[in-house]
Amino acid sequence: MLLAAAFVLAGANFLAVLDTTIANVSVPTIAGNLGATSSQATYVITSYSVAEAIVVPLTGWLAQRFGSVRVFTLSMLLFGLFSALCGLSQSLGMLVFFRVLQGLAGGPLIPLSQTLLLRIFPKEKAAAAIGLWSMTTLVAPILGPILGGTICDNLHWSFIFFINVPVAAVCAVLAWKMLARYELAGIHERFDTIGLVLLVVWVGSLQLMLDEGKDLDWFASPEIVALAVIAAVGFAAFLIWELTERQPIVNLRVFRHRGYSASVLTICLAFGAFFGATVLTPLWLQGPMGYTATQAGYLTALTGVLAVVAAPFAAKLSTKFDGRLLVFAGVLWMGAITLYRGSVGNLEMDRWSIGLPLLLLGPGLPFFFVPLTGLALSSVDENETASAAGLMSFCRTVSGAFATSLVNTSWENQQHVMRANLVDVINFDNAMAALQKLGFGNAEALARLQQMIVSQSTMLATNRLFLMAGAAFVLAATAIWLAPRPHRVADTAGAH
Repeated sequence: MLLAAAFVLAGANFLAVLDTTIANVSVPTIAGNLGATSSQATYVITSYSVAEAIVVPLTGWLAQRFGSVRVFTLSMLLFGLFSALCGLSQSLGMLVFFRVLQGLAGGPLIPLSQTLLLRIFPKEKAAAAIGLWSMTTLVAPILGPILGGTICDNLHWSFIFFINVPVAAVCAVLAWKMLARYELAGIHERFDTIGLVLLVVWVGSLQLMLDEGKDLDWFASPEIVALAVIAAVGFAAFLIWELTERQPIVNLRVFRHRGYSASVLTICLAFGAFFGATVLTPLWLQGPMGYTATQAGYLTALTGVLAVVAAPFAAKLSTKFDGRLLVFAGVLWMGAITLYRGSVGNLEMDRWSIGLPLLLLGPGLPFFFVPLTGLALSSVDENETASAAGLMSFCRTVSGAFATSLVNTSWENQQHVMRANLVDVINFDNAMAALQKLGFGNAEALARLQQMIVSQSTMLATNRLFLMAGAAFVLAATAIWLAPRPHRVADTAGAH
């Protein structure tokens, strides 16, 4: 029974994590089907991430008020329902709306699946249970791009959401049957409504500003200026309220610990760089490189292969060595690989040349995540561990969403810049003459030349962003040394 319950809870975590990556390679397909641009279709990624991040700090209060099992089961059912509605969407607006609701439903699944595992398993078996849970966290991002690409090429993009429905329904029913006896009585506690409203206002406004800025000419637009003001004022009000509230929705006081602050800064920079590069890769592969969604999915998934292999070693070494050294090495390795990708990218690359850096990026992931979590939570007081873990998860997820928007904006801007630079240096008369010698007519030669300029400018823009991501990794690796050596080993069970 315990093993079955563990698989149900791990399955729920798998679904929630899977949906953060399954849509990455599907963005071009969704955009084409719904009559949107690829940059607009990335709202499918950012809307889910932001909604999921916002609800994570609420999970503790919801579990205390209504019971962990009830909240988990209802979240699972709603996740399946909103997944079905995502698949039935007929416009990008509908899809983004239901992705927001799907993210709100999926947010509690990750922390609650871990919490319930620790509740039902005896202490001597808890490590094995968390090991199973952790494997789903690593495997889901690998399978996400593969499933997304395969489904888009062979079925219809809507099935990347429909596949969640039966799994969610089965997990919800089994969870209630097997876990109801572990339910605890609800505790009536005051809810920080104002804190939640302010959180939604500033995060939502900032995300909208980042998403819409490129289309509205940034601060030349009154809408963008208004969103920037709302985000700034909302953030200031949120800080003041949460630091003075007796029972805040987000315990910002944990940032008084230098080790925790340095760890969160590191994870925001590094995860933002990683997630941004992960979003950019399939866009690049399905753009100038001409790969199908399936091919892009398999290549993107290579990052997770060696990450799974390296995870046990990272966990073991994190108990023997200074966590700062492991984080520094892991993040610096990811930075070096990303800088290499940005320096060698070209339109003639074969699959091996593309796939090798993605494969080699993987070992850095567990050496980044595992010791960093321990370092962050060992820096706070023991009674602050749960709130610190939730806040770190929120910052990590939001940084990924922000990075996605920034990558899309920068990618488009850099393409325009690179195209203008190429036009300035190309001798059109010589280029046209060379193409005409190859048998192209005037119109064909001009079209061919324009296509070459577009493809090359996109490649150069992609390289520039990989270099920027690599620099962010290097900065993140340096930032970890702002943390002092930890004085105790944290219980990372509350991390998610």
